[in-house]
Amino acid sequence: MTTDMPARMLRLLSLLQTRREWSGHELADRLGVTGRTVRRDIDRLRELGYPVEATTGHAGGYRLASGTAMPPLLLDDDEAVAITVALRTAAGGLGGIEETALRALAKLEQVLPTRLRAQVTALQEATSTITWESRGPRADAATLALLAAACRDHEIITFDYTPREGTRASRRVEPHGLVASGGLWYLLAYDTERDDWRIYRLDRLTAPSPTGRRVPPRTLPDPGPDPASYVAAKIATAPARYRAIATVHAPADTIRARTWALATRIQPLDDTTCTVDCSADTLPRIAQTLATLDTDYTLDADPAVIDYLRTTYQRSLQAVDGPRHN
Repeated sequence: MTTDMPARMLRLLSLLQTRREWSGHELADRLGVTGRTVRRDIDRLRELGYPVEATTGHAGGYRLASGTAMPPLLLDDDEAVAITVALRTAAGGLGGIEETALRALAKLEQVLPTRLRAQVTALQEATSTITWESRGPRADAATLALLAAACRDHEIITFDYTPREGTRASRRVEPHGLVASGGLWYLLAYDTERDDWRIYRLDRLTAPSPTGRRVPPRTLPDPGPDPASYVAAKIATAPARYRAIATVHAPADTIRARTWALATRIQPLDDTTCTVDCSADTLPRIAQTLATLDTDYTLDADPAVIDYLRTTYQRSLQAVDGPRHN
């Protein structure tokens, strides 16, 4: 039982910040106090400016709502270090967040305890980052935050989506998880109108809007069990614009360690040979994957892929041998 009131209120605030909603009974059990004490402490938090809302339902409860200003957050040591390091390395694959991350980092470092500042400083001194200018699609940070909240709260959302074919349509889904892969962000969700699981690229998703309707979470079907595994398996089998299958003269395990191709796209034929599905929506991506194989292979591919590789090969020869004159 927590008898010291300031310590108890800090513990109560920490609990409210870790979950979307708590019942009064759950909070009383966690704090080892009565429901009446919980109600008094909730009132004290409100007086300090924390927007704690009472929720309706069978037993009633409490949640920390958004307010006109964000009150201080309570972070344990590991959380503070993790957030600081994450802010230092933000924000690959996200647009419009770099300056915001620096402002947040300055505020956080200002209040870090000395013992944690030393840990963060050691990490900073031992770590360096190479920043590449990304020419690919970048996910919008505000969209990512909205979708993450919807996944957490199991709240149905709507949005407009433009698939590769280019025909935009409205979607209504139950969001399940977000997955980052190869510089892209994906939303894994259950499409209520199609009655099936779907994967959406965030750079093709616009106008996301929460509906306010929360639903029980669904269980992923095979090949689950987690969003990353499910998305990886589906991407590996999804149709691509350009087909390219390489038969490689090397063991599958060797190629898995050598290339960035998805492991599920590498299939052993025997102990010394495997196939690699290098199919992709862009020709340069296929060429890059083939280059990482670093061994002999034969290729079964679309004519467009063959033409692109021949052109690239001729350019490489010209660069090495110099221009040829008749």
